[in-house]
Amino acid sequence: MNPLKLLSIRTNVNYEQLPGYESNASSPYSSISLKKYRWRSPSPGGERFPMLVKVSLSKLLVFAITTVLCLGLIAVGGYRSHHKLEVKKEEPPKKAYPWEKFTRFYGFYNGAGTLVPKEQLTPEQHYMMQNISTIPQLTTTPSSTPPMEPFAFNPYSEFTSDEYKEHHHEVRECFLDADEKVKLPEIFAYPGIPQNMTNPYFGSHDVLKLRDDVCWDRFGRFGPYGYGYDREEGGLGLADQSEKVGSGKVWKQQAKIDYRKVDWGAAQQKCFEKNKRRFEDQTAPQDAKSRAEWKPKKPVSRQAYILRSYTGYKYDDHQLLTMRAMIAELSLKTGGEYDVHLLVQVRDVSIPIWTDKEIYQKTLREHVPEEFWGITTLWSEELMRLYYPAPFPENFENPSGQPIHGVYRGAHFPLFWFSQQHPEYDFYWNWEMDLRYSGHYYEFNKKITDWAKEQPRKGLWERSARYYMPDYHGNWTDFAKTVEQETFLDPAGPVWGPVTFPNNGMLPSPNETKPPRSYLEDNYEWGVGEEADLITFNPLFDPAKTNWVFRNDVDGYSRQHPIPPRRIAIITVSRLSKRLLDLAHAETYKMKHTMFPEMWPPTIALHHGLKAAYVPHPVYFDRLWPLDYMNQIFNHPVKPTDSVFGWGEHNQLGSSFYYNSGFAGALWRRWFGYLENKEGGSWHELTQTGRMCLPSILFHPIKWERGPTTADV
Repeated sequence: MNPLKLLSIRTNVNYEQLPGYESNASSPYSSISLKKYRWRSPSPGGERFPMLVKVSLSKLLVFAITTVLCLGLIAVGGYRSHHKLEVKKEEPPKKAYPWEKFTRFYGFYNGAGTLVPKEQLTPEQHYMMQNISTIPQLTTTPSSTPPMEPFAFNPYSEFTSDEYKEHHHEVRECFLDADEKVKLPEIFAYPGIPQNMTNPYFGSHDVLKLRDDVCWDRFGRFGPYGYGYDREEGGLGLADQSEKVGSGKVWKQQAKIDYRKVDWGAAQQKCFEKNKRRFEDQTAPQDAKSRAEWKPKKPVSRQAYILRSYTGYKYDDHQLLTMRAMIAELSLKTGGEYDVHLLVQVRDVSIPIWTDKEIYQKTLREHVPEEFWGITTLWSEELMRLYYPAPFPENFENPSGQPIHGVYRGAHFPLFWFSQQHPEYDFYWNWEMDLRYSGHYYEFNKKITDWAKEQPRKGLWERSARYYMPDYHGNWTDFAKTVEQETFLDPAGPVWGPVTFPNNGMLPSPNETKPPRSYLEDNYEWGVGEEADLITFNPLFDPAKTNWVFRNDVDGYSRQHPIPPRRIAIITVSRLSKRLLDLAHAETYKMKHTMFPEMWPPTIALHHGLKAAYVPHPVYFDRLWPLDYMNQIFNHPVKPTDSVFGWGEHNQLGSSFYYNSGFAGALWRRWFGYLENKEGGSWHELTQTGRMCLPSILFHPIKWERGPTTADV
């Protein structure tokens, strides 16, 4: 689906189909190939030219002259056309974008043989920004053993603390099997960083309190989930041609698990049942004395982690590793705080999954790996038409021309529907199948939600509209002050509580979302300690200030009024509260209001005064960007058409996280030991500094993971 094709504009930028990620010597956009024309040469003869038989000399002479003239014209035309094509072929390649000329980074690819403690790390940018032409040679030998020992990474230490047990019920251990004999695996990190590892440009481990002094190789991260040992042992293989020096240390600490026998749905359900009282409100004792001495335990929030898939999706072995990690780290290790769900769209709407249980199960089993049958829910567009019936009147603009219930414009409907079918959860994570994370899932989820909870509401919408660049803005406090100054200079002013605008009817906003005091009177107090209703992973920007193609795809609001104020975060991945989803469901069902999927939940939060935050997770770039220039391009475009969320989105191709990033997939595959653009692979790792070891990074999109390990494959 290429939305730019929907508009009558001339551009070389393809909105969704990405070019192959190339080296810094070439443009990421391929030249438009010219169609080759072949001219048919007529062959003389009676069968092809019957008029030549039995004709007069004069007629023959006229015909001959005419034929010669026609052939001459054809020849001249052919020469001109051929010459024109040749000229086009000889034209120089199109002008490169400025970022394509920036110096490429290589620090990502330094292997585990170069590990140093964090305090000894010199990021690659340090040398480049000081115009130091030669980076010091790293001291390592081919196939050298990593100089540090991997350790079991444990972000669950709070569960065993006295403070936690004082306020919450204890976490009871969960297992992978019904007999409770197969323990959950540990995963392993190295206590260091490869020397000259590149720093992120956006976001910060430190601000989110994520560990920034460790790195992850593929064996420590995914070995415990089946990477690196044979299928006969219950693993997935995948590492036959891999550099694996020192990887045996993982197996000395972690037994290999036979995943052929694991039923993740049953394991999740049993884990929840064992820990059920952790999530329940307690009833006070009846007698007064006991009630006076009673110290109730605080219930723990439950969260649904929803993976969005569809029939026909190919579950590569690498995908299985990621899904196993999610369930083990988020659900089973936390005593059931999370349930991981697979929400699968049945694309063939003629399959009667809602009228026949056998057909439902048959469809599920044909399209989902057996180990995940127990966590899967099916849905279809037909169900959404029944659940959110038409009409949705007065559409402002529908540039895609797609129906409102189609997955293109209605991808949020099944999420709303799911939340109504499962009201037992407090929060819902909308996750895509092409996201990957090199670190520990629970550490990431816990730290970003804690960070969002502690954010004051004052200035939050404005801070969330920008990329935080530590090397440019300084620390988070400096960044917040900068945004505050920019907000005071903006005639539009800050967002403070539910927004008001001309409308034809709105649902009432929750009372608690109304500010307790004025913006100026608030001392960054309101909202601190309040869970965020919406957490996004890209900025929450105002689409009216960009030329984002779907900015006016709004339904149900009267066109007699101006289009409502809106917010959007590119990529629909997010964490949403039950409060937000209940409001979104009611707005959609009762009021017939809706917008394009990436715009609707953020706009619900804006209209009703809910707490929304963009989390500044670390985002890396493949090249050396000048900081002033980068801030101007990403945070302060000169005109709407320059926005990196519109036609300027080519600037995102070299990042590790955006919907159209090319670098994300390239870096992920290199980390797995595969050859990418004739770089990396087994030989590189064996003869250079070993396999890669990356910090915790969120990658998107990863459209494929498997690749060759050697150049001759």
